[in-house]
Amino acid sequence: MSEDSAEFGNVSIALTGSGGAGVITAGAMLLDAAARAGCYGMFVRSSGPQIRGGEAAALIRLSMQPVEAQDDVFHLLVGLDWHNIERFAVELPLAANSLVIADPANGPPPEVIIETGARIVEVPLKDMAKAVPNGRPNMVALGLIAGLTGLPEETLQAALAKVLEGKGEKALQASLAAALAGLATSAGLEFDRRLPAATGHEKSRWQISGNQAAGLGAIRGGVRFVAAYPITPATEILEWLAAGLAKVGGALVQAEDELASINMIIGASYGGTPALTATSGPGLALMTESIGLAVASEVPIVVIDVMRGGPSTGIPTKSEQSDLNIALFGLHGDAPHIVVAPASIGDCVFTANWAVHLAESLQVPALVLSDQFLGQSRAIIDQPADLAFATQRLTVETVGDGYRRYALAAGGVSPMAIPGTPGGQYTAEGLEHTPRGMPSSQVTDHVAQLDKRRDKILGFDYGDHWAQITEDVDSDLAIITWGSTAGPVREALNRLRAGGRTFRLIVPRLLAPASPQRMAAALRGVKRALVIEQSHSAQFFHYLRGYFDLPCPADSYHRPGPLPFRPGELVEQIANWSAA
Repeated sequence: MSEDSAEFGNVSIALTGSGGAGVITAGAMLLDAAARAGCYGMFVRSSGPQIRGGEAAALIRLSMQPVEAQDDVFHLLVGLDWHNIERFAVELPLAANSLVIADPANGPPPEVIIETGARIVEVPLKDMAKAVPNGRPNMVALGLIAGLTGLPEETLQAALAKVLEGKGEKALQASLAAALAGLATSAGLEFDRRLPAATGHEKSRWQISGNQAAGLGAIRGGVRFVAAYPITPATEILEWLAAGLAKVGGALVQAEDELASINMIIGASYGGTPALTATSGPGLALMTESIGLAVASEVPIVVIDVMRGGPSTGIPTKSEQSDLNIALFGLHGDAPHIVVAPASIGDCVFTANWAVHLAESLQVPALVLSDQFLGQSRAIIDQPADLAFATQRLTVETVGDGYRRYALAAGGVSPMAIPGTPGGQYTAEGLEHTPRGMPSSQVTDHVAQLDKRRDKILGFDYGDHWAQITEDVDSDLAIITWGSTAGPVREALNRLRAGGRTFRLIVPRLLAPASPQRMAAALRGVKRALVIEQSHSAQFFHYLRGYFDLPCPADSYHRPGPLPFRPGELVEQIANWSAA
C-alpha cells in the first residue's frame, strides 16, 4: 500500500488453493479471530464459476480502522497449492516487499507469482499437517497467518472452537494442533505488518455479510414471506432468511424458478403480507413482466438483485454494476417503480429496510441493487444505527358499496382492501383499468392511472435518505458514485485529504425515481464532477447526464468487473482529473 500508515495497523492477506483445499473456511476463521482481537476487517472470497473444484482464494484485509475496500497490494500470500492460480492471479497484486509462503511439496511458484518480485519463503505446510493426526494444511496456514500478523493465540483458539463446535472434540483438537504448529513456525519468519494489540471491542461490532445484512433489513422492514430460486451470488440471502423468518413467524418457499418466485410474492403481498424475492441479473430479466404486473396492480413487493458480471450467464462469481439499466428501464410501458442501492455492507441493513418501507407506503415494486462484492463479502463493522421503518401500507377494514381500489386519491396512494375485507372485492390485474379495477381501454382511464402511478413516487418525501453526502461540502470538486464502489472511493479521498485536497462525495441511495432537484442542491457550488462506476458502458454516468440536468461539467471513470476498484488506482485517477 503506497500511502497507508503502518502505525494504525493494516495488513492484507491472500490464502489460495484449489476448490476443496479449505481456504474459505480458514479465511472465515481468521476474520473471526481478528474480530475477537479488536480489529476491523473484510473477507472477500474469489472463485471461478465452477460448481466444484477449480480455483479459490480467501482475500482478507485487517486493520485497526474501518475498511470497506481491498487494499492496493497483498502483503502476505499463502499458497496451499498453485492449481489454476493463473486464472485469477491478476486479482492478487503483490509488491517487492510482499511475502509469499510456498509449500515445496507443490513445486516452485508459477511465473505469475515469481515475476512480481515478492519475497518467497518455503514452508512445508503439507508435511506439517501430516505430522498432526487428522491435521489439515489449511489449519497450519491459519496458525501461520495469525502468528505473522500478531493475532493472539487465545483469539485463534476461540475462533476454531466456534466454527468446529459441531464437528466433535477430535476434529477440534486436530485443527487446533495444526494451527498451533503454524503459529510456532511463524516466529522464525520475518514480516513487518503485525497488528497492534487491541481487545474489548468485539461485543460492540458485527461480523456480517451484505447478503445477511440485507436479509436482516428486510425482516426489520416487516417482510414475512419470501419466495425465491437459488442463484449466485444472492443465494445466501435466502439461506439466512430461511432461518430468520421462522423466528418471527414468517415463511420461505424455494420456488421452481424465478417466474414462479416473483408471482408467489405478488400473491402473498396481494393477500396482505409484505413479501420479497432475491435474485441476480438473469433472474431479474425473467421477472420483469411480472414486476410490471405489480406496478399496474399497485401491489407492493421487494426484489433484491445481487448483481454479477453479465450479460447472460456472465461471470456468476464476480462483481459488476451492470444491471443498472435493466433495473431502471427494463419494464415495458411506462412503469414507475423504486430502485435503491446500499453504499456499504452495513448500509445493506438500512437500505433493505427502507426498500420495504417505500414499497409498502407507495404500493409499488422496490428493487434493491446490491452486488457480489457487497453481498458475499463479510466484514467486521461498527453496529449500524438502529434506524428502522415500520410497515405502513394504507389499507381499509370496511368499505361501503362501490369500493374504488384505484381511486385518484391525494398523493396517488389509494387504500388497499385485503382479501376478506367486507365489501372490498376488486379486480387486480395487468390490464389498464378504471378506478374500480374494471378493465378499460379508454384514453381518460389510461392517462389518469399513469398519472396516479407516476405522481405517488415523484411526490413522496424521501428525506435525507436519498443519498450520502459526506466531507468537504464546501469543495468545488465532487465525486459521484454508487453502491459498492463507494468504499474504495471513500478511502481514496481520505488519502487525498491527507495531502490537503478537498472533495465533495455524493453517493445516491435512491436511484429511481430520478431526483434532479436534490442532486442539483447537493452539487451547488461545484464546478466539476467525476462519476465513478463499475460498468463497461458507463451506465450510471449516462443516466445522470440524461435525467439529472447536472449543473456542472461531469466526467466519467468507469470499467467493468471482475477486478475491484482499489484505492490507489482511484487516488491516481482522481488526482489527475482534478489537476487537469
